[in-house]
Amino acid sequence: MVSLLENTFQISAVILLICAVYYYRHFKKTKRERKLTSFEFLIYIITRIAIYLCTISYILLFLDRNFG
Repeated sequence: MVSLLENTFQISAVILLICAVYYYRHFKKTKRERKLTSFEFLIYIITRIAIYLCTISYILLFLDRNFG
């Protein structure tokens, strides 16, 4: 049961990361065409931070499992 939950968590994290990358690229494209609204800019920054945090935390968890 724990294995199933861990796999579900990993799949959901990957899906969220893909969505975040999509929105980041969408806002980057929109930013070139016109100025972002304040809400769009806020989501753009939050998405950027979330991508970096997710990547760093995943790498740290991966290293901890392999070398810990």
